[in-house]
Amino acid sequence: MTVIGVGEIELDYERSGSGPPLLMIMGRSGTYAHWGEPLLEELRRDFELILYDHRGVGASTRLQGPLTIRGMAADAAGLLGALEIDSAHVLGISMGSMIAQELALAEPQLLRTLTLGCTYCGGPGSVHTTEQVMQSMAEAIASGIPERMIRASWEANVSPAFAADDAAWERFLEISLRRRVSLDVIVAQTQACIEHDTSARLHEIALPTQIIHGTVDQVLPVQNGRMVGELIAGSQLELLEDVGHLFFWERPQRSAELLRAHVAAYA
Repeated sequence: MTVIGVGEIELDYERSGSGPPLLMIMGRSGTYAHWGEPLLEELRRDFELILYDHRGVGASTRLQGPLTIRGMAADAAGLLGALEIDSAHVLGISMGSMIAQELALAEPQLLRTLTLGCTYCGGPGSVHTTEQVMQSMAEAIASGIPERMIRASWEANVSPAFAADDAAWERFLEISLRRRVSLDVIVAQTQACIEHDTSARLHEIALPTQIIHGTVDQVLPVQNGRMVGELIAGSQLELLEDVGHLFFWERPQRSAELLRAHVAAYA
């Protein structure tokens, strides 16, 4: 655990690897451990990884009041400043991709390239989480049983085939039990995501942008990735067939390859 002052708060962060800096912005209910070692091992060969926990998560400052995506983007910019990093490649997934959008719009000089994973921009044409997933998660939360809640999240976030991988499930369960995120924080993050809408502003992003999305994503269906790709001129959309929301768990090597290639194309 390492914490650093970012404005009036502290953020729990980790640096590892060697190469140009890559800021990795985690999604809702996740911690930086949820990136998973298979992906991180791949990326450490080519990048200095900057991982961190959002306010309210891990050892970062406890949450006080509501969250906004713009506010969390300011936290990300503040972290780079506190670490004296002038600019970085940025990878954001799910809620983290929403944060990355706002970061790119507010502080484009801080980004070398932008990769948006399992993304969403809000506005007309965007698609929300399926009713089946919402009902399953609500029932699991109502049970009050941590393992049941984590299992429901696992099954919602990966493809049916990958959900049956016992070894992967055990890794996810261990991380989720060891670094639990409180329900109050998840609710605040969820509200921030609901209010997120960059759809009318994404055309302003002129950064080299890549979008990665699984075709069987139940949390943020693939139509959202296609929509973001259409709104950011010159962006590249990479679809991973039969892969769910946590594409980097299901295809860590392919995810790392896509990121390396994107960065290399604009080096």
